[in-house]
Amino acid sequence: MAVQTLKVDTRLQFVLSTGQDEEGNMVTKRKTFNNIKTDATNEQLHEVAVALSPLQQHILVDIARDDRSILTES
Repeated sequence: MAVQTLKVDTRLQFVLSTGQDEEGNMVTKRKTFNNIKTDATNEQLHEVAVALSPLQQHILVDIARDDRSILTES
C-alpha cells in the first residue's frame, strides 16, 4: 500500500525567553505565525525569523517549523 503526503498547513513558531523563574530556569513563550506558504524552504523561514527577531519584545531562543499533512492511500 502506497501512501501519499499532501502538505496542507505550515506555521512558523518563535520560542522567546521572557526571563527566569525563582529557581533560575528559563521561562519561555511561543509566538506562532500562521498561513505560511507550504512550499517555503527552511532557509527562507529562517531568514524571515532572523529579520523579525529585533522587532520582538523578548529574546529569540529557538525557531520552529510546524507542518501539517494529510496522508492518503494511492
